[in-house]
Amino acid sequence: MTFLPFVSGLATGLSLIVAIGAQNAFILRQGIRREHVGITVLICLVSDAVLIFAGVAGLGALLAVAPWFIDVARIGGAAFLLVYAFFAARRAFSPRGMETNTAMAPTPRRSAALTALALTWLNPHVYLDTVILLGSIAAAQGDTGRWVFGAGAALASILWFIGLGFGARYLRGFFASPRSWRILDAVIASLMALLAASLLLPLFA
Repeated sequence: MTFLPFVSGLATGLSLIVAIGAQNAFILRQGIRREHVGITVLICLVSDAVLIFAGVAGLGALLAVAPWFIDVARIGGAAFLLVYAFFAARRAFSPRGMETNTAMAPTPRRSAALTALALTWLNPHVYLDTVILLGSIAAAQGDTGRWVFGAGAALASILWFIGLGFGARYLRGFFASPRSWRILDAVIASLMALLAASLLLPLFA
């Protein structure tokens, strides 16, 4: 039954994407600020769909025999995450970080779009999880089932990103407090730094 691969893809996709990560943290922040949410969510869900179906089509097998690509992605992704962590930490400890949401300087639309692209395409975990892992599971579903599995996984990304981006606004009351924004930025800075370290550690193993 084609219904079973679809449900399997949906469940697997949700289990991978719901985990706290750089991409989710950025979308959450944009959603709370109600700033460029549409373009940010669109970039993330389209990128995820492209990567999912690339894995279903067999790109995962190609990446498995080209480990140098993963190493390059690790270094590039870690560098970007550390820069992002620095700016988040500066917001948390600077006077601007103590301002309310409405007083914060708006993020340019182009910067938000480029950040969403970078957090997606410079993150090697995306290739390991979305392309290789989902691609491998999809391959076990058969010629037809793998595409149905991919459709389920893509739907999981669509539902999650839309829900996270547009649902975050309901936390706006909590984040009306300057202290809440400082805590959020401090958590984001710590998360980005830890993710960067996790990307670099395998290179020294």
